[in-house]
Amino acid sequence: MANRNELIPQWLECLRREMQHELAQYPSPMEVDTLFLGGGTPTHLATDQLSALFQLLAAFFRPAIDAEISIEANPDGLTKEKLELLSAHGVNRISLGVQSFQIRELEILERTHTPADATNAVCLAAEYINSVGVDLIFAVPGQTTSTWDDSLKTAISLPIHHISTYGLTWEQGTPFFRRQAQGKLQKAPEDLECAMYLNAISLLRQNGFEHYEVSNFAKPGRRCRHNLVYWHAQEYFAFGPGAARYVNGHRSTNCRSVVRWIRQWTRGLPCLEPEDLPDTHDRAREAVMLGLRLREGFLLDVFERQFGVALENLAGPALKRSLDRGLTEITGNRLRLTDAGLLIADTVVSDFLVDD
Repeated sequence: MANRNELIPQWLECLRREMQHELAQYPSPMEVDTLFLGGGTPTHLATDQLSALFQLLAAFFRPAIDAEISIEANPDGLTKEKLELLSAHGVNRISLGVQSFQIRELEILERTHTPADATNAVCLAAEYINSVGVDLIFAVPGQTTSTWDDSLKTAISLPIHHISTYGLTWEQGTPFFRRQAQGKLQKAPEDLECAMYLNAISLLRQNGFEHYEVSNFAKPGRRCRHNLVYWHAQEYFAFGPGAARYVNGHRSTNCRSVVRWIRQWTRGLPCLEPEDLPDTHDRAREAVMLGLRLREGFLLDVFERQFGVALENLAGPALKRSLDRGLTEITGNRLRLTDAGLLIADTVVSDFLVDD
């Protein structure tokens, strides 16, 4: 809701209506193991609005005793007062959109915070929240292995428990894609991007971070439990503009337009994106894609019990290709990416999504 603060009261009311509608057949409040506030910057809300949001959540959800309650935030605008409020409402994990600790790279990424802002936000958050994570981006135009390593080393030196590393995406329709087309930005060479990723794996492992998912690293006991639900193809609810859920074997996504979503729920009507209804085999293939993102991979017998089909019967040719090329391996009863497969993970997993 950037630049549309006047919509926040309506957004909160429509969020209540959506939850009431979607959860009508479930006990209220429903006990949950994880609760994740994201899909933007929830901490953009004013303190009283944040408080109203948590009161709304409490009407529908009751966190289990050991629940993980996460929130996304940007370094700028994260105040002591907001952190006190988050802590008082049980938030025990925060993910900060730092992206880089280099001023030039932050300018290219069009971020409004400085490296000092990011460092201060991490340290302040650690005073109130048990687990602090940051997102970092590599393959930024003009970035070098040296500046990337400097950002990683800065993160390692701070009270950070979880680091997500993402290569800069150039999807059509994004600002970076447009700036590239205009000749204002140039993509990093593929070999440089690969070197940066390998540097991150090596440096973070050396400093006590477990590489537990293609893009994610965590100190022992600090993996993101909510995201593990996605990667294990388990079910979850989601609410708000653009929210994607997986309930009763069915995936659906809310419309992304905040204005349209509010307009629909003001009338008491859901606002969903058009979708194709997947069959069991589609869901199974998607589970392969998600499971292979985990460094430990997934158990083949559990997969067969969950979807009623053995992987070799579902995607035998793709499985054989990946094994023969040394991109995946089966250890015991577990299929996982090899180190070679990790470097082209998207290519490997996409092969399992196509019928031969």
